[in-house]
Amino acid sequence: MQGLVLDGGGDTMMKSIIFHVTTAACLGSSSSDTGKGQSKLSSNKVTHGFHLVEGRSGHDMEDYHVAEYRYENDHELGLFAIYDGHLGDSVANYLKANLFNNILKEPLFWSDPEEAIKNAYSSTNKYILENSKQLGPGGSTAVTAIVVDGKDMWIANIGDSRAVVCERGTANQLTVDHEPHTTNERKRIEKQGGFVSTFPGDVPRVNGQLAVARAFGDQSLKAHLSSEPDIKHIQINSNVEFVILASDGLWKVMKNQEAVNLVKSTKDPQTAAKRLTSEALDRMSKDDISCIVIRFRC
Repeated sequence: MQGLVLDGGGDTMMKSIIFHVTTAACLGSSSSDTGKGQSKLSSNKVTHGFHLVEGRSGHDMEDYHVAEYRYENDHELGLFAIYDGHLGDSVANYLKANLFNNILKEPLFWSDPEEAIKNAYSSTNKYILENSKQLGPGGSTAVTAIVVDGKDMWIANIGDSRAVVCERGTANQLTVDHEPHTTNERKRIEKQGGFVSTFPGDVPRVNGQLAVARAFGDQSLKAHLSSEPDIKHIQINSNVEFVILASDGLWKVMKNQEAVNLVKSTKDPQTAAKRLTSEALDRMSKDDISCIVIRFRC
């Protein structure tokens, strides 16, 4: 558990308080991390639970998550994210500590959240690349969700970590899986001088290396990768039951509707997140599995 206080500046009154935080630290060799929390002020109650388990691939845990509530500018914000690192966890760890702060510092955040998110993703990736000697050669995917007053949600992603919403029992994918072989991604990569490998028995890869077309970091592939997120805005109404954020360790072995069906009957979001990761392990997922379930009560 980690608590932070941010000074809004200029006023003697505190402008920004993080009043409930549940964020993942580096899991290293630990096998799992789990927790839950809820909003305090919004009339539309938000609850969440998370569960992360180390994969069976033989490397240390490279996934990080954020799940916290802040009060800023007279609004309650729920901030949720999954960062799935590769070639080490340094970039994912940096994102955990900095990406949301960078988004909220954007001057346009309250007037144009989508543009602010795009700008922050870009500037954050620029910093990571410029500091690759300290942060290492690796990278990370990201799926982030910002809930404002329990009424609006902005979902953004790069890579193959995914967000799925349950509306009246039906699963709807909110994010785009940025896979190298899709038409638009392949065209962009090739236009920028790269190529997409499609070797038998392997997934498509950028320059024969990375299995996602968009990511933070990855210094050696920076000319051919994009850090521009796809962004989706949804209004949270009585049709919206919950949202699942998860790394590809879940989605490689589970369809969207299957995940929603597992969560529907479980009111406690932490228990629901545990059910998802347990089912993924039973289905022989080898990758790290990270999951956040966000429930809404309108």
